[in-house]
Amino acid sequence: MIEMEIKDNSFLRQFETRVDGHLAKIEYSSQDRKIFLTKLVIPEEVSKEGFKEDFIKAVLNHIQEQNLRVVPTSPHIAGFLRKNRQYKEMLPVGIRI
Repeated sequence: MIEMEIKDNSFLRQFETRVDGHLAKIEYSSQDRKIFLTKLVIPEEVSKEGFKEDFIKAVLNHIQEQNLRVVPTSPHIAGFLRKNRQYKEMLPVGIRI
């Protein structure tokens, strides 16, 4: 896993990290102890193998530390959760992927 620092920019409602001088982000909205992950933005210039998966894992681990539930509305993040069932317990009751 690539080591990265995740910043929660609550003003812009996005999780951010810098890679190769570029900003990668996952936009979100929050409501009632749930975070809706709405959009994944990774600059075209970022070509590190496995970066997208590592970035999503780092953000999910950050959210897990806050004991929040995750609702993935982004197709990229929903697909990641489908493949990585260890994050299934982070989904709210009644949400299936």
